[in-house]
Amino acid sequence: MTAELDHLVYAVPDLVAGVTAFAERTGVTPAAGGSHPGGTANYLAGLGSTAYLEIIGPDPAAAPGTRPRAFGLEALAEPRLAAWAVRTDDIDATVRQAREHGYDPGDVQPLSRRTPAGTLLEWRLTRWGDPAEIRPVPFLIDWGETAHPAASGLPQLRLVSFTAIHPDPEALHRDLAALDTVLEVAKGPEQALEAVLDTPLGAVTLR
Repeated sequence: MTAELDHLVYAVPDLVAGVTAFAERTGVTPAAGGSHPGGTANYLAGLGSTAYLEIIGPDPAAAPGTRPRAFGLEALAEPRLAAWAVRTDDIDATVRQAREHGYDPGDVQPLSRRTPAGTLLEWRLTRWGDPAEIRPVPFLIDWGETAHPAASGLPQLRLVSFTAIHPDPEALHRDLAALDTVLEVAKGPEQALEAVLDTPLGAVTLR
């Protein structure tokens, strides 16, 4: 039940502008991922063959007035590295294990999106109470029988480093251990995530 990195979540207040800016910074244009129920859509870039970077924002095709709450998009003013996910092939067992070790990952919920080609992707994940809060502890995701997005021929970047910043690194390490997950943690006044990417235009830091 060891969990491994599935994807990083980079939230942007305007999806089209955010993807354009990302492409200009990195020299890599992410691939359209598709739309989610609830008013969000995403673009993806691979981080190798088993993980990816998700750029998520309000769906430009959503009905007028839709205000998605996922990852704080409802009030987001500028892009931020908002969350990360670890993959497990038995999400229910992993949640039970984490709770037995003193950390509650949240309830398991189903989610889906349809790709631009019309393929329906379905998965299950854990959700926490405040969608606007940056969480240095990952959420869990289980793709079940769905093919993993990283295997779909995405444009590629290399993840050089990924770090969490937290006021109490020891407490964060305990929560990560409950998920059987390891991450470098630096001490800082506020919770944050930082990823350094190797791109055709040089090193790019997302935070």
